[in-house]
Amino acid sequence: MTAGEASIAEMRATLDATFDVVLSPVASAQRPALDAIRIVDNLFAIGRSEVPFTDYPTDRITRLSRRHARIFTEHGAVYVADLGSKNGTTLNGIAVRQAPARVRAGDELCFGGELCYRVSIEPRARIVAAASAAPAPGLLLVPQRDDLGLLPIDVQAFPFLISKADEVFSRYKDRYPHQVNYISRRHAHIFLKGGELYLEDLGSTNGTFVGGKRLDETALPLVEGDVLAFGGDHFVYRVTLQKPPEVEPTVTQLLLNPAVDEAADSDKTTFVGAAHSFLDIFCVDPGLQREDEVNEAAQAASAQAKRDTLTGGANGTHGTNGMNGTNGINRTNGTHGKQGTNTAKGRPQRWRLLAGELSKAFAGGDHTMMRRAAWSSGVAFAILVAIALTLYMRGSSERDLRNMLASGDYTSAVTAANGYLANHPADTKVSALASEALLKANLPGWLNALQKTQFDDADARLKEMRSLSTSNADGAALVGELQWVGDLERFVVGRGGVDAPIRMYADEAAISGLLQRWDDDARSHQRALDRIASYVPVFAEPYAQALSHLRKLESDDSVYLAAIDRLNGTIRTELARDKPDALPAVLDDYAQRYPRLAGLDRVRGDLRQYTDVLNAALSRQLTTLLALLKTVHFSTPPFQAQFQQLAASRLPSTDVIQRHDAASAAWLRGDAQQALAGLQAMPAGPWSDVIAAELAHKKALLGQFTDLQKTRGDKDYDQRLLSFYASLDPTADAWFVQSIQKDVAALHDKALARAQDLMLRAQSLWKQYRASGPIGGTLRLEAGISPGFRSEARLLSDAQSAAQQGMRIYTQLKADHPADFDRLLADIDAEAELQRRSLTELRMVLDPGLLKAKLALIGGEQSETRQSP
Repeated sequence: MTAGEASIAEMRATLDATFDVVLSPVASAQRPALDAIRIVDNLFAIGRSEVPFTDYPTDRITRLSRRHARIFTEHGAVYVADLGSKNGTTLNGIAVRQAPARVRAGDELCFGGELCYRVSIEPRARIVAAASAAPAPGLLLVPQRDDLGLLPIDVQAFPFLISKADEVFSRYKDRYPHQVNYISRRHAHIFLKGGELYLEDLGSTNGTFVGGKRLDETALPLVEGDVLAFGGDHFVYRVTLQKPPEVEPTVTQLLLNPAVDEAADSDKTTFVGAAHSFLDIFCVDPGLQREDEVNEAAQAASAQAKRDTLTGGANGTHGTNGMNGTNGINRTNGTHGKQGTNTAKGRPQRWRLLAGELSKAFAGGDHTMMRRAAWSSGVAFAILVAIALTLYMRGSSERDLRNMLASGDYTSAVTAANGYLANHPADTKVSALASEALLKANLPGWLNALQKTQFDDADARLKEMRSLSTSNADGAALVGELQWVGDLERFVVGRGGVDAPIRMYADEAAISGLLQRWDDDARSHQRALDRIASYVPVFAEPYAQALSHLRKLESDDSVYLAAIDRLNGTIRTELARDKPDALPAVLDDYAQRYPRLAGLDRVRGDLRQYTDVLNAALSRQLTTLLALLKTVHFSTPPFQAQFQQLAASRLPSTDVIQRHDAASAAWLRGDAQQALAGLQAMPAGPWSDVIAAELAHKKALLGQFTDLQKTRGDKDYDQRLLSFYASLDPTADAWFVQSIQKDVAALHDKALARAQDLMLRAQSLWKQYRASGPIGGTLRLEAGISPGFRSEARLLSDAQSAAQQGMRIYTQLKADHPADFDRLLADIDAEAELQRRSLTELRMVLDPGLLKAKLALIGGEQSETRQSP
């Protein structure tokens, strides 16, 4: 029979579609034979908590996971699927990974590297075949919540997959997006076994519940009245087992309306063309789990039990491994001892064999030849002695190392091994012994430093171990595995434990890096760490802890890091659309859904800064914008990247900012001519119109100040002085404020009266504006400037100017004023800002020149000139 060709028995069995799969244990001299396993169902579970493996001796199933693998039949073919087991599944020595592998008669299946079976396929007995052909019972899943509008599910063929991608549940995605996403793409499945229906969770993110209890790794038979829940308390159904039909259906029929309603509308009934496939059910893609959302409420009840199981399982597993490792050392030492004996006994055998070959070489029936060779017998004997000495010396290094290990002289063993390996780097036996000696000599000290969280000391010890492995690639590789364990422990301790919050923009790189270093070849890493535990049994406990931490980080990666990626995408999208106002609600939603997500406050802080800068830029408020740019600092990557794009496209250039700062400094020290010259010499650019407006305003102020100096003592001087004083900005125009401060102080009462008059005028204008109705969207969208828009804009602009001037006098004089004035100014400023922002959002609709003109009428810093008294 050629390789890969099915046997006659297999071909006949599959053609009849009624066959048994028989697993015959592959016996070894060290292990007693086990009983054969006959599989009569379409699905058979491999796991240490499954029958018949629960009856095996404990030492035979230590490397078997609880949910290790599944063997199933599909369309007359046999397959094996590994379920992400710790120690793996192999078919004819090749690892079975994410996709199921086809199994044929004569193949060898191994689980965990320990339990190996030869596969045979035998035709099923007629009586058994007839019994197994009995029709399957029907299953009706009745929703238990009447308030959600869920429809019953009538399942008539199996296996049946619970999946958010299936129409049964995806049809509710628009109404209940989060609840649907709590269901995994491969959540659970219902299958037929021995005439009964079983429910099995497929490692879903949010779990499968029967009677309120979360399913573990073992399938559970369904009974009438069971209450099933998938992913939480939303999709909850009661089990109703229906009498099997006379003819087994060939399709999976999902009646999403109650079966009793024969007149159901056609649009409420879904027919699926065939039963779900085990090939799809057990084809695992870990990346798809990233799409799942975590239902914290559903997981809260079972979180502690899950942690206990994880910790207990890991400790138990690796504790056993540690015991096996100890026994492995005893067995190794024993074996080595026996090998030494056999070698000693074997050398005379080699001697005799070599002598015999030499005799044959010299013999040939020619006595003359024998006589001629007689004189060389002494030479031949010398050659044989030299060969014997060579064979003895070749094994002396290995023998010496074993003796040093047996006596506990590990340091000397490392030194001797390094000396030998420097000249014989390819000697794998000595290399392995050198690695064992290295770990036994140094690993306890490293573990002690690790347990005391003295990570720098631990790294120093690893560095020393690495220097002792310069000639031993095997030892260096094992030290690399310890480095990963140490880095993992340092990270976990540094962030406050495995259940500590996930720090956005701080933990992602570390988690991804640790997982990537493990995932590059997880099986090889496990084998290497198992070796270390066999050499130094006390390593078993920290090894188990490291794997427990690894599983937690894998969970954090699939849930929280995926959530951070989605949040970053949303932030980038909304900022690119100039819609930062949409993000506060998004951040609140993430804070509620992901309670262990830390760093949202940093995001909120960056959002506030970016929103202020963007609004100032869009509304052309140059003075405010430049002040913000001096203090703004973004600490999160999405805002840093978006701010760089904003600075490159819509913010003033560095040259403009520097020139403006120089002009402002000259204005503050009273050098008005230099300030005006600096603004006049500004290069043309996107902000030229705003700078021109500022230049005009400063020229107007300088002219008013010059006129005041010329008209000092005139009868209207006091009124003009107070008007000028009210128009000054206490910060930007500080030199002018100081220049007239004494004159204003002499008119203190008149200044307060002036401030009150300005506030009353602002109040009157504000009432007129409100009475006419605020500027609406129709006026803003006009293709021109209508009288209505001009009138309303002037009322609002004059009201804001009067209120600001009045409050400026109160502030400069540090005088008390009615609280109503503060509220009045706040209301006017808010309305003016709203109108400016609303107009700015129409920049893609309105002509740029028209937009600037309308903004100028609204007033504010973007207007061509500030209001003068």
